[in-house]
Amino acid sequence: MSETTVDPAALAALHATGFERGWSATALADLLDQPGVMVMTAPDGFILIRVVADEAEILTLAVHPQARGQGQGARLTCQAAAAAAAAGARRLFLEVAEDNTAARALYRRTGFEAVGRRPRYYARAGAAPVDALLLSLNLPAPLPIG
Repeated sequence: MSETTVDPAALAALHATGFERGWSATALADLLDQPGVMVMTAPDGFILIRVVADEAEILTLAVHPQARGQGQGARLTCQAAAAAAAAGARRLFLEVAEDNTAARALYRRTGFEAVGRRPRYYARAGAAPVDALLLSLNLPAPLPIG
């Protein structure tokens, strides 16, 4: 779905269902206005990516808790990878909390591999910060033109 047809307030409400610190509608609207930022949506989820030159990054993936485990996250991740490749990206990156086992399993199933670590990256209320794992997926190379 085109970023011009999404409601940042609806995205923010959905994001808040899955994250301790959900992103505001203003923050999401600001991101959507940036060059190279794309959003793909589903009935109970969305994924936001940014493509710069030949690299892309998943900025966030949110699926409503009641819709998890039904493949929506994997479908959105695959749509994002296809959109990034179509925009010229050769690699897709993301960061995921080391203790987020469900997200790590999703990204493993969709072909991502760990390529780095950001110590103490995610602050947690009342708990020690958690490391972020930096994951990467090689995207299909564009076909050479004739």
